[in-house]
Amino acid sequence: MAWLRSLEFLRQENSHLKNRLAEVVDGSTDRDFLAHAEHFQNQFIIKDEYLDEMRHDVNGQERSLQGQVRRRETGMDERLRLVQRRLRGQMDYLEREFTGLRNQFNDYIDGRL
Repeated sequence: MAWLRSLEFLRQENSHLKNRLAEVVDGSTDRDFLAHAEHFQNQFIIKDEYLDEMRHDVNGQERSLQGQVRRRETGMDERLRLVQRRLRGQMDYLEREFTGLRNQFNDYIDGRL
């Protein structure tokens, strides 16, 4: 559940960044700035897609774990353990990458204003 909350927070943050980008691009004619804006827009879209994939994978893992509980199985089977480890690594990667992208974007925008 913590991962799902984190994914929702990142989705909302990504939406906020896209809105901020739209605000600063509106009316700009600077080609260099618009090229950088397009780069950030593309990165935000990629993050949206990755967030959707992660939400799907985390929901699938949650269903698998709940099924195991309903069957009253003790301990996590090896397949679920491997998926859990993979998802943990992907969540760590996503959070680091998103933080880096957000910081790059904010630094670039703050430097332009």
